[in-house]
Amino acid sequence: MATVKFRIRSKANKNVSIKVYLSAGRGLLLETNTGFTIKPKEWSEKTGRPKQTTPENKNLYSDLNKLSDHIFKRVNEDLAKEKIIIDKHWLQVEIENCFNRAIKGDDNLLTNRIQYIINNANTRKVKGRKKLGISESRVKGYKTFKNKIIEYEKAIGKQIHFIDINKPFIDKLINWLINDKNYSTNYAGKIIDNLKTVCADADTSEEIQVNQYYHNIEGFKEENEDRYIITLSFNELEQIKNTEMPSDHLKNAKNWMLIGCEIGQRGEDLLKITFNENIRYNGGNIYLDLTQDKTKKSITAPIIAPHIIDIIEHELPHYITIQKLNMYIKDVCKLSGINEIVKGKKLNKETKRKELGMYPKHELIATHSFRRSYATNYYKNIPTAILINITGHSKESLFLEYINRVEDKDANADLFRKFYEEMQLNKTPQMKISKKVVNE
Repeated sequence: MATVKFRIRSKANKNVSIKVYLSAGRGLLLETNTGFTIKPKEWSEKTGRPKQTTPENKNLYSDLNKLSDHIFKRVNEDLAKEKIIIDKHWLQVEIENCFNRAIKGDDNLLTNRIQYIINNANTRKVKGRKKLGISESRVKGYKTFKNKIIEYEKAIGKQIHFIDINKPFIDKLINWLINDKNYSTNYAGKIIDNLKTVCADADTSEEIQVNQYYHNIEGFKEENEDRYIITLSFNELEQIKNTEMPSDHLKNAKNWMLIGCEIGQRGEDLLKITFNENIRYNGGNIYLDLTQDKTKKSITAPIIAPHIIDIIEHELPHYITIQKLNMYIKDVCKLSGINEIVKGKKLNKETKRKELGMYPKHELIATHSFRRSYATNYYKNIPTAILINITGHSKESLFLEYINRVEDKDANADLFRKFYEEMQLNKTPQMKISKKVVNE
């Protein structure tokens, strides 16, 4: 049975550290500073808590109770896990987690630098962008990355310093991500990319000693032939458009899907669209204006398809969470007969990992299918330069990778020929005046 106690070790007439003492049986005895201090005369040896004589002490009393409950819960959970080492480092990390603070006093710790980036997110300068600050989604990504590093620190039983990040360290981390955690190749590669980014950021500080091996770190991802991109064709979208939905929430999801496959935006941006903020009329034409949350790019997309104009003007769907939309659109596609058996990856709810297999297509449809469907359907029908200005891709190579295509130079030349011929046909015939020569 685990026991959590607090004590002080000095009688000096000044603030002294409050220590937490953890006993979990089998000789497991740990003690470390909580980060809180108190004057000894205000401490009760009997209760192991501050005397509740002032408002500050009452708050401190509450904080220590919160910490005790947190440690007790976490130690009982982690004792049952084979790969979790309960040691002083574990205890320090749990104190940090309880109060959402970084362990102070060591700038060379990887987790501290990640927290530094998070804390200063709104004033960070991003290369190639004039405006200060990084996006909310990027901050969320850093928080997730920090949690993965903390989890790995628990697995190896020590905190990670920048000087530790050498080739053997990277090899072991990748092995843990792929083999122990069963993460996908792309997700593991993204964690390694984040690690290199934070190392480079720390290297700009003169106070932090960074292992220069980080320059050699290379991210990775699935090869194109290993990717399974699920899109909806124009014919399938026509099926969906013509299928009546039995409930309002499915009709709402259907409308979001139809709009999404015609404007080429990410799900998070799609769901923020409102008529007053994003729809604009000009010369009888309708335009969608928005700023992408991820890239901060300003996008203008034409609203041309008659059924999309009708939805926007008369049935603009109401906001729902992206999680609910991902759930509802599978039902929309199933009811619309999108049932072809295709190869793809689907989340196993028990393992929490995506598994490759053959599934009915409606089970694999998600909001990221919208933007990919737009890009795939209009590729080679509309000049790629126009498409990437609407999807927000920074260059054609990224766009082609997004839809799992390679550049077809002959097709590009043929497309130019097509537009050239159309241009010639649209030219206004010009009258030619011939000079008449008179022979005398």
